[in-house]
Amino acid sequence: MNVYCPALLSGKHIPNKYAHRGVTGGQNVSLPVLWGDVPAGTKSFVFSVIDTHHAANNWVHWFVINVPRSVREIAEHASGLREKMPPGSLELRNSFGSLGYDGPMPAKNSGPHGYVITVHALGVESLPVGPYSTVEECREEMRTNVIATGTIVGIFQR
Repeated sequence: MNVYCPALLSGKHIPNKYAHRGVTGGQNVSLPVLWGDVPAGTKSFVFSVIDTHHAANNWVHWFVINVPRSVREIAEHASGLREKMPPGSLELRNSFGSLGYDGPMPAKNSGPHGYVITVHALGVESLPVGPYSTVEECREEMRTNVIATGTIVGIFQR
């Protein structure tokens, strides 16, 4: 599967407007993401943005489940807006403790952080979890249902 984020400058850097409001210039606008080359048998998608820098310890910035199989993108600034998020999708709590997207906010001078944007194609229409389920619970439910995975990495530092 191919994953593309048109917001990434030079194909890799996350602009400040997508950063958390705690960052200078941060507007906390959720990233736009598109994907293609979806394998046969796909019934839904799980989408995530995770900071994999060693200091961040796999900090979850966005985790969305039950994205319908017909969907091939999440629009910019869609998080938290029912009319923009794919119908039936569910945004889970991120590591900040809020539902939906919260942008990059790495510690100052901690160097470049890699934000792994991942789309998993699943062989089930939905995961049997609720809105207050943890990311770990969702990963456990996904474990045997992933057909394909696509990723792209955005870089952010301050």
